[in-house]
Amino acid sequence: MQSIKSSLLAVALAVTAASATAQTDITVALQLEPPHLDPTSAAAGAIDSVLYSNVFEGLTRFMADGSVVPGLAKSWEISDDGLRYTFTLQDGVLFHDGTTMDAEDVIFTLDRILAEDSANAQKALYEAISAVDVIDPLTLRVTLSEPNGNLLFNLAWGDAVIVAPESIENIKQMPVGTGAFKFVEWAQSDRIELVRNDDYWGTPAVLDSATFKFISDPTAAFAAVMAGDVDFFSAFPAPENLPQFEADPRFQVLVGSTEGETILSINNKMPPFDNLLVRRAVAHAIDRQAIIDGAMFGYGTPIGTHFAPHNPAYVDLTGKSAYDPEKAKSLLAEAGLADGFETTLYLPPPSYARRGGEIIASQLAEVGITAKITNVEWAQWLESVFRGKDFGLTIVSHTEPMDIGIYANPDYYFQYDNPAFQDLIATLNRTTDPEMRIEMMAEAQTIIADDYVNGYLFQLANTSVAKAGLRGLWANAPTQATDLTAVSWAE
Repeated sequence: MQSIKSSLLAVALAVTAASATAQTDITVALQLEPPHLDPTSAAAGAIDSVLYSNVFEGLTRFMADGSVVPGLAKSWEISDDGLRYTFTLQDGVLFHDGTTMDAEDVIFTLDRILAEDSANAQKALYEAISAVDVIDPLTLRVTLSEPNGNLLFNLAWGDAVIVAPESIENIKQMPVGTGAFKFVEWAQSDRIELVRNDDYWGTPAVLDSATFKFISDPTAAFAAVMAGDVDFFSAFPAPENLPQFEADPRFQVLVGSTEGETILSINNKMPPFDNLLVRRAVAHAIDRQAIIDGAMFGYGTPIGTHFAPHNPAYVDLTGKSAYDPEKAKSLLAEAGLADGFETTLYLPPPSYARRGGEIIASQLAEVGITAKITNVEWAQWLESVFRGKDFGLTIVSHTEPMDIGIYANPDYYFQYDNPAFQDLIATLNRTTDPEMRIEMMAEAQTIIADDYVNGYLFQLANTSVAKAGLRGLWANAPTQATDLTAVSWAE
């Protein structure tokens, strides 16, 4: 009997010890560090990569499959004319500072987005909102100046997460949201730390804490994963290493799709790129597959316009800008530039830009275009290229979902100004009929392909590496996010 009791005690102690040592935290690595921590006042997707859903939430939200579901709004009703949306908010929602989230906070958020001095990168998505009225603390009515078939979709973007006036002054350094994790600390150039929000209104996170580390160098990224210093590297920057991870039982490799249209952006107002012939020449000088193979080691889907191939409305227009260097030379000669010209090529840190830029510069040189490469950090890119428009060419992956509407903004950094396209997008935004919307999206794709606004390269693949025991990670990236709210370790 004593032997049985001893055995049972040993088992109990072993279970207790195992429970005590079970991992309840996670270390996530990202290549890009956010410039600040306010997703409602910057175009940097790196902010959403850390904070979307984890710390900040919107009225609606994206799921892993790209669907839009209720978020802080648990339900809504739409008037027959499509002009009034009545939202019912979740009850009992607290911001991380203990203040209550209610309809007044939604009004504050939307007013701040639409303010004349707004720094919101996607302000145009919400300009149809003409009024927001509080019915009671948990009910509000949004009135539109015209119907907008994308409203619920647009409200799921990180640019529309709900913020509070009490914490807005320090939001860039001390973000206060309503999500399943609370912000703890930002050690700049190193890490951001989050902790589980025990007062979360919804299903609580399984993990106790999360640390986001920033590792920009691909070689260092490989070393960190192999050494076990990180548990998950989202958008792993060295795709050539993925076969090695796939062969190692310690790891799992996730390969999915993203919303990232990777493009050679062209400053349409800077001579000689204000000439359609020159933009066409650039497009025909580019060998997309060579870039995918050389920079991304085969991961990526060629695109011929600014639209995701997995979208049902996608039109394959790659043939319009097929690789043809002789045609590129002919077009340059027709534009009066038979001897070529020099321009700038600004490359932000991601591997697709730095590695792809070297290949593109070589391809352009073959047709007489000398692209002088300048490597810039992300904050510098945002300041000089995105806001300052001081560039000839640059490479960037636009990770916002279904964002072809940016071409309707003549002040956007590549400065494409086509009134007919602007009218088309305005009509698209007013249209709710699904078939008509697909037709208009196809037309929009064709217009910008025919105008060779940018050099369309490839749809960025989502290639990530994680330890084998992690569960609940997103394989696809319907928005630029690292959603940890349902992540756990296998028992």
